[in-house]
This record gives sequence, structure tokens and C-alpha cells, in this order.
Amino acid sequence: MPEDKVKVEIYTDGACSGNPGKGGYGAILVYIDPNGQKHEKEFSQGYNNTTNNQMELLAAIVALEALKKPCKVVLTSDSKYLTDAINQKWLDGWIRNGWRTASKAPVKNVELWKRLIDCMKPHDIDFIWVKGHAGHPYNERCDRLAVEAAKADNLLDSPY
Repeated sequence: MPEDKVKVEIYTDGACSGNPGKGGYGAILVYIDPNGQKHEKEFSQGYNNTTNNQMELLAAIVALEALKKPCKVVLTSDSKYLTDAINQKWLDGWIRNGWRTASKAPVKNVELWKRLIDCMKPHDIDFIWVKGHAGHPYNERCDRLAVEAAKADNLLDSPY
């Protein structure tokens, strides 16, 4: 009998000062082990010359890429760009249309979308939208991680 997938909660946020500008992402993985012990892992990094949407996507990507085996994931984000692209099936349409939007414009951040698709494959994922800056403890924490990362001295050059 196959083992049930481990349940993991992921919280993500991106931030950018200027758009494009200096940006950062924050992500938190939460896992409760079979003994009831809560485990949390934080991720954050800042980038030069990036956009808020790129940071929103990268937060989800980094968190999903950190998972070592297939999981049942609930990914919570305040990014409608991310959650609606999945839940409203925009991503499916973009792929069908050769990475063009419904209005035939090129989809932005295709490299990040493709990377997200790849890291989603082994997992069962529910994407949940939460209103930003509305007191959700993990969203607020991710926002702080993202903003602090964008202000840090160790910003990377954005490859996107």
C-alpha cells in the first residue's frame, strides 16, 4: 500500500521597491511530524532589478523545490497573479496559446512559470489566496522576510 503524502503548508510573499527595482521573496514551510511536533523553515533572498511578480513566483518556486519527496501542499499567497494563474486556469490557457495571453500578448516571466510547473509536478497542491497586510501571521512574516531581503546588502543580480 503506498505511503500517504506528507502534508506541508507553504506561505509565500514577494516585495519590490520600484517595479522593476530591488526586490525580495520570503517563504515559510510548515510541517507537523507524526509526533505532533511543528517544524518550520524560512527562505528569503533579495535581487537587484526585479519585479514584484517575479519575487512572488520565486518564493513559491524556492519553497516547492525545497521539498525532498512528493507532498500534499497547501500554498498560501497574497499574490492574485500566482493564485489566479493556477486556480482560474490562466496557466493552462497560456500554455495552449503558445505562452500568449487571451489578448495574444506574450506572457511575462515565462522562465519562472516553466520552473514553477516543473517543481509542482510531484506534488498535490492547493493554492490559496489570502489578503495581504490583513493580519495573517504567516503572510505578515513572509512579507517581513521579503522586505528585509530586498533591503539586504547581499542582493543578487536577477537572472529573469
